[in-house]
Amino acid sequence: MALDDRTAEFAADLVLKGFRDVPDFPEPGVVFKDLTPLLADPSAFGALTRVLADLALAAGADAVAGIEARGFMLAAPAAERAGVGFWPVRKAGKLPPPVLRRDYDLEYGSASLELAASAVRPGAKVLVVDDVLATGGTARAACELLEEAGAEVVGLVVLLELAFLGGRAGLGGRPVVALRTQD
Repeated sequence: MALDDRTAEFAADLVLKGFRDVPDFPEPGVVFKDLTPLLADPSAFGALTRVLADLALAAGADAVAGIEARGFMLAAPAAERAGVGFWPVRKAGKLPPPVLRRDYDLEYGSASLELAASAVRPGAKVLVVDDVLATGGTARAACELLEEAGAEVVGLVVLLELAFLGGRAGLGGRPVVALRTQD
């Protein structure tokens, strides 16, 4: 699962132009990566959705999983374009039971994710999509939930990887595609 050089450069440019930094949000010392400008540009958002759909198809995915909340905005249209299912990985307490749950640490606290296990077909191949890979806790928790439900995670795609936080190292060797990396 990889992008050709031309597409990779195009996608990295979309991400560079589409994010803005918000210092000290949600708490002092954290720089929030806001993708609202990218979502507000229909041309850029459409192009990005095509890139994500192509990656899902190249990975042989049967579904695309999006991590709440910003991963939803990316994964759902990519899944539709690729002609595969969309599986939401939600914050705790948002899905009716039965659910699978995973607690994890963030760079500024802790949280939990849940997955409706009934949505997952055992043996199905899933591509996980999110906006930012920071410390890797959210991505790892999502992958573990999907695997616990019986899916095969064929990769993780993020728009922006904050490599200086080392999140990739905690993903257990799962394939990762970052459209742009910030060292």
